[in-house]
Parts: sequence; structure tokens; C-alpha cells
Amino acid sequence: MAQNVRSTRRSSTPKKVKRTLSSAQVHIYASFNNTIVTVSDQQGNTVCWSSSGAVGFKGSRKSTPFAARLAAEQAIKTAQGMGVQEVDLIIKGPGPGRESAIRAVQAMGIKVRSIADITPVPHNGCRPPKKRRV
Repeated sequence: MAQNVRSTRRSSTPKKVKRTLSSAQVHIYASFNNTIVTVSDQQGNTVCWSSSGAVGFKGSRKSTPFAARLAAEQAIKTAQGMGVQEVDLIIKGPGPGRESAIRAVQAMGIKVRSIADITPVPHNGCRPPKKRRV
């Protein structure tokens, strides 16, 4: 007679491998409404990120320098847990959180190799709207 035998094999889902990095890129996108801090490896693949909204701020408080500092600190703490020791900063946007996010990264004890500003600048920009007739 056939016995009811349970399978002793485990499921084939792979375990998550903890990433280790020594150097990374920190992208700071500072808009007028929010500040997003993304940590990526040298190829540009995202490792971890944080934003003013993810830290817990809502509405107009997301656009403050204090919220940007907390977002940068949270992203860098996660990156330091992965072994990041030196970073290249890439800043984009004109928002109020630019400077405070940069200072927060430097204050966390990480060596900053370079700072690049890639804010897009219009070269004569879009065509202006036609003159208003009253």
C-alpha cells in the first residue's frame, strides 16, 4: 500500500544577498515641493533611497531644508549599513533642500569625492506665450 509521505524539500526561493559597496553615487533631486535622495552604485543602479515625504513630512513642510536633511541622513544610514565609505554627489534641481542635504551627507562621516551639479538650464527655452490682448 502507498504511504502518504510528505516532501522534505524546501521551497526554491533564493535568499536575499546583502550587497556590499565601498563607493557609491548620491543623487539629490531638490524640487520646490520635495527632496529625493537616491544612493546608487557606480553603474547607476539604485541601492537605497529616501525623500522628505518618506521621512514623514506632508504638504509644504516637505520642501523645507530640515526635511531634506532628515531624508539625506536616512538614505546615508542605510548605505553605510552596506559598507559605503566614499561617495560622489550629483545634485539636480533648484529647491531649498540642496545645501542642507549636501551638508547632511558630509556630516555623516562619509568622504565626498566630488560634487556635480547637473541642473538643466534652458538655452533660450520654450517659445513664450503670445501677448495678451485686453
